[in-house]
Parts: sequence; C-alpha cells; structure tokens
Amino acid sequence: MELLQSQDFQILAGVVVALLAVAAALAFLKSFNKSKGCLDPENFRNFKLVKRTQLSHNVAKFTFELPTPASVLGLPIGQHISCKGKDAQGEEVIKPYTPTTLDSDIGYFELVIKMYPQGRMSHHFRELRVGDYLAVKGPKGRFRYQPGQVRAFGMLAGGSGITPMFQVARAILENPKDRTNVHLIYANVTQEDILLKEELEDLAACYPDRFKVYYVLNQPPEVWNGGVGFVSKDMIQTHCPAPGPGIQILRCGPPPMNKAMAAHLESLGYTPEMQFQF
Repeated sequence: MELLQSQDFQILAGVVVALLAVAAALAFLKSFNKSKGCLDPENFRNFKLVKRTQLSHNVAKFTFELPTPASVLGLPIGQHISCKGKDAQGEEVIKPYTPTTLDSDIGYFELVIKMYPQGRMSHHFRELRVGDYLAVKGPKGRFRYQPGQVRAFGMLAGGSGITPMFQVARAILENPKDRTNVHLIYANVTQEDILLKEELEDLAACYPDRFKVYYVLNQPPEVWNGGVGFVSKDMIQTHCPAPGPGIQILRCGPPPMNKAMAAHLESLGYTPEMQFQF
C-alpha cells in the first residue's frame, strides 16, 4: 500500500511539474512575442484577412490574423504601418495606416479603412476578401509617447485622421498608471462620415473625467448639438487645454485642415514644441 501511494505521489508530482513547464513555456512565448512583435521595419510581411465588417457604404473594418494566438503586432503608441497593394491599373501602391488595436489585443490587429472612389489604395481594400493577405511593413512614424510625459493632450482630427488619435487615446485611458487627460475635436462633413463613433462614445462613457470629444460637421443634421462648419479658434479655445507646460496638441487630417489648424494654434499661443502633426 505504501509503495502504491508513493508511486501515485510520484505520478502526480510529475504531472504538476509538466503542467508548470507548459505554463512557463506559454508565458515565455507570450512575453517573447510581446517584446519582439511581428513587424519588420525593413521588409514587408503578409498577414491573412480573417474578417471584414462593413461599417457603412464606404467604410470597413479589416481584421488580420497574427502568426500565433499569443502574438502581438509590436506597434508603439502613435506609430503606423505601411501597407502595400495594387491600384485599379495593377500598379503597386504603398500607403500608411494606423491600426485601431493595441498590443494588448493579442493574436490579431484591425484597420478601419475609408475607401474613396478614386483612391489607389482604396481600390486594393475594396477588392480584399477574407483569406487574402495584406503586405505590411513597420513600425513607422516620428511620434514617441511614454505614459505621463504630458499633462493633457488636445487632439484635432479630420476624417480618417481619427485613427492615430483613437489609438493614442485608447492606450492612455486603458493604462491605469497613466492619468493624462485627452480632449478631442473631430471634424467631418456629415454625421455618417464619423468613424469609430461607437468606440469614441464608449471611451467617453468609461472615462468621463479624462476623455472629452467634440464633433464638428460641415453639413449637420437638423437636430445637432455639436460644432458647425470648420474647426475654429473659438472651438479650440473652448474644447482643448490652454497652452502651457505639459500640454501638447496633436493634429491629423486633410492637408487644408492641417494648415488651418497650424495657423489657429500659432495665433492662440501654442509653441511649435506643443504641437505634433501625424
């Protein structure tokens, strides 16, 4: 009887050791993938499209699979990737995009893409089907962020320029150690053009003291409580933190908007060091 109990104990101990070894290996793999990431800054890598969700007539969310369920893309906050495809004439085209996912989203990454009628890369995404592969290279970008490096961000976004803003805002707000406040002004032509509206509203509801969003429409509906027209100096003064130490304004939108915002910010007293354009 004692011999049997001893053998049972040895078997149980062996099983426990094996399970601990497997857990340690998985933890190491996850840690390794988190530190390494799946991107290559010099060479394009192919990622498989596993889901495509149509959000509106010209906007879709594309979900791409990473090599393993524990893999991460490896994209620093506020940086972007280069995507390669072919236009309607079959010519190669490369364009930058910012994923809406973070490295806390393991095993996949997502792109929310607005497809324009004459857009060369838009054609490639229109033709992309589940099972196809997208060539991606990165990370790219000059933006560097460490939690707590500023007191508050003001964000001026137009159209698809919301994607880097959303990525940065989400990374800040979901980090319990980061107490940075975020104030977003988001401009579009119509209400239907507002990208990631549900996700932005979720952030505003979850972090009401730290995240504020103000929508501006050039062609608003009859009932509308946001801004009307183009983003003005008064809107920036009202909805963004005032210039000062620990304040930075991020902007990303069409070139005419970026130019107008730069002029507004300069006249309001924001120094070049307080501004960054994606």
